[in-house]
Amino acid sequence: MHHGIKKLLLLGAGHAHVQVLAQLARQRPADLDVTVLTPYPYQTCSAMVPGLVAGRYSEADCQIPLDPLIRAAGAKWLQGRCTGLDAAAQTVMAASTGKNKELPPELRYDLLSIDTGAVIHRSRLEAEMPGASERALIVRPTEVFASLWPRVLDMAREKPLSIAVIGAGATGLELLFAAEQRLREAGFQATQFTLLTGGADIAARYPAGVRRRVLRRLKQRGITVLRETCTGIGPQGLQLGSGATLLCDVPLLAIGAHAPAWLQGSGLALSDAGQVLVNAFQQSPSHANVFAAGDVCTRADRPHAQSGVNAVRGGPPLAANLLAAHEGQSLKVHHPPANTLNLLSCGAGHAIATWGPLHAEGAWVWRWKDRIDRAFMARYTLPATAPRADHAQPQPR
Repeated sequence: MHHGIKKLLLLGAGHAHVQVLAQLARQRPADLDVTVLTPYPYQTCSAMVPGLVAGRYSEADCQIPLDPLIRAAGAKWLQGRCTGLDAAAQTVMAASTGKNKELPPELRYDLLSIDTGAVIHRSRLEAEMPGASERALIVRPTEVFASLWPRVLDMAREKPLSIAVIGAGATGLELLFAAEQRLREAGFQATQFTLLTGGADIAARYPAGVRRRVLRRLKQRGITVLRETCTGIGPQGLQLGSGATLLCDVPLLAIGAHAPAWLQGSGLALSDAGQVLVNAFQQSPSHANVFAAGDVCTRADRPHAQSGVNAVRGGPPLAANLLAAHEGQSLKVHHPPANTLNLLSCGAGHAIATWGPLHAEGAWVWRWKDRIDRAFMARYTLPATAPRADHAQPQPR
């Protein structure tokens, strides 16, 4: 039996939390007070950013407005980001990112769910790659990258550019192919593209057959591949591990992200990489009232690849377990599938599909990816006048 109103705090508005809000709009217990702390008024679908770069989507196509979702869930939105967490005291410290909005110095919670995504720490980046935090165009946060990309197009109109993408994982490859296509289609012929792999394999997490497909595509597009690390970024260009300098106008940084620094002193059980450890219920093994999803966490029982697919799949079970935890009911195990469909875009109009050891490519794969992404957006984009769920009825127990 509950006594009074319980507070659920949603930190961040990643793919999983968008789905939690949609579930709360359908079913929110009257004795549950919901607050969302997130810095942006919309959630950018990272899977669609390469299509934005390639000129196939507008910024609005890639954004889910949060206000209608939050209103429909009967929740309140605080525009800010988390700066500290004390899991023992059940409090979160926050800094405002809105105009003239004062946030309470501490936010108290009974239940906490974290879906803030991974971040790039500029201080850590500076230590690893001096000059990068000032001179590189960094792909995270996605919202900032999407707003800065048009400046690159403006530069390309002025003079031939050399663009180097640092990082040969899915994010770096998709952005590289998209940028190359956009500038080629715009008629900026003299732009040169280089991919710096950091010494690792291209598309290292993919089967060998997929890597061969990607290499073939890079060759077709005349993109230079350097199996080199970038050790720093100076005024002239990139310093390479070999000691050489690569002249470069626009360094695009798409390397692995970091766990948020505020997790360090939180008291939560963390992985070696500093992410929130979660069990099969997406729940902290050290604090039963804390849940997490997406890139900010890792499964203690069976680590799986960080991907948008896994983040999306984690949403509905997270919503169900948050409601069950509030009601004091037993939680349900979330089994991420062993194989997930992975769609890697190689510029708008062409993509590679991977399912376990199977893979295929073509224009049809891109159309498939486009349909999946647009359907996800349409499902969670509510009209601006969506009704508030202030009169949610208590759920039958």
